[in-house]
Amino acid sequence: MTETKALGRVEIKQDICKGCGLCVSVCPKNVLELDMDKINAKGYSPSTAARPEDCIACGNCAITCPDSVISVYKFI
Repeated sequence: MTETKALGRVEIKQDICKGCGLCVSVCPKNVLELDMDKINAKGYSPSTAARPEDCIACGNCAITCPDSVISVYKFI
């Protein structure tokens, strides 16, 4: 079996994420999920990159986020 290499990296400002889950719903590789074990300063369970090695840097999450708390970096 060949090992897949991440094509990008997603960063989430978890301290201000409101946990709406929109980014989770649009990720084609299921990289993101809500961290139900964490509560941020605003009282929400923020999104987290649960499987960062699967990121393809499509940017769907960053485009969909209503609060612009997600940045996606594409590896060249």
